[in-house]
Amino acid sequence: MMDQASGLRELVAKNSTTNSKFITIASGKGGVGKTNFAVNFAYTMANSFGKKILLIDADIGMANVHLFLDADPSKNIKNLFSGEPIESIIHHTYGFDTLLGFSGIEDIFEMEDVSIQTIVNELEKISSRYDYVIIDTGAGIDQKVAAFLRASHKAYIITTPEPTALMDAYALIKSIYNIYGYNSFKIVVNMCKNKEEGELTFNKLKVSAKKFLGIDLELMGILLYTNNLRHAVKNKELICMRYPKDPYTQNIAAICKKELQLQEDRSENFWRRLFDMVGKSGS
Repeated sequence: MMDQASGLRELVAKNSTTNSKFITIASGKGGVGKTNFAVNFAYTMANSFGKKILLIDADIGMANVHLFLDADPSKNIKNLFSGEPIESIIHHTYGFDTLLGFSGIEDIFEMEDVSIQTIVNELEKISSRYDYVIIDTGAGIDQKVAAFLRASHKAYIITTPEPTALMDAYALIKSIYNIYGYNSFKIVVNMCKNKEEGELTFNKLKVSAKKFLGIDLELMGILLYTNNLRHAVKNKELICMRYPKDPYTQNIAAICKKELQLQEDRSENFWRRLFDMVGKSGS
């Protein structure tokens, strides 16, 4: 693993730094609307704010972004292993680009060296085209999620007012912070009855993180659960496209606007950081 990581570092070190921002979207548990948020966030950033967006479905094994985009799931990252150029598998849908994930390999970090190097080389080649690269990870805590979180400029943690979702979100934050010292967490509270419920939910999480971990969490936004959202999810539609005046859509736009106002250092290469971490985890 160390030889593999060393080779990957040399590979991506040859590339210049990029102005792209990388955002990883994660959740402590499934069923909190993480992927729905990721897709609508990407759509709004691209169509309402004119940003060049690449959405990557990194939920290897349970990839489902294609369901929201009505995209052909056979065109996915796995095709890179057979030498297919990355341009041929990028989906250009609804004003932004998407790289779909796939099922069938237990752990992307356990592939053969040549397969991983192919992915890294291709992803590095296209990343600089975009203002934002948004990475939708799997739910829960594992090595893959941890690596994507730590390599990203920031992590959006999606939770809901449900007690188990809140506990799992805290467990994810606690684990990543205690093990790796990473603390660039931004919170989105989804499926709220009203703004007050969202604020109460965030404050519970914020107080716990400050008291027990000594870190400050930032609220990026509160998303309301509406009838239009229920219909959109059921029909695999983008609510931000189908219902532009819905409160959920307006709140997504507010999150995008807040994101665009944030300032951060983007000097380090994302892919170098990511696979440095893979190497460390295998040492």
